[in-house]
Amino acid sequence: MKTITRILVILLLAAIGGGVVFLASWDLPPPTAKVEKVIPNERFQK
Repeated sequence: MKTITRILVILLLAAIGGGVVFLASWDLPPPTAKVEKVIPNERFQK
């Protein structure tokens, strides 16, 4: 039972480490959708 637990812990740490490396090296492109919002003049101080 001790060996199975050790193997599961090692696999869990490897999966977490792989996920961290994947997210650190992933080149996620920024969103390119244009956003336009109309702000009424009453919201600004005069």
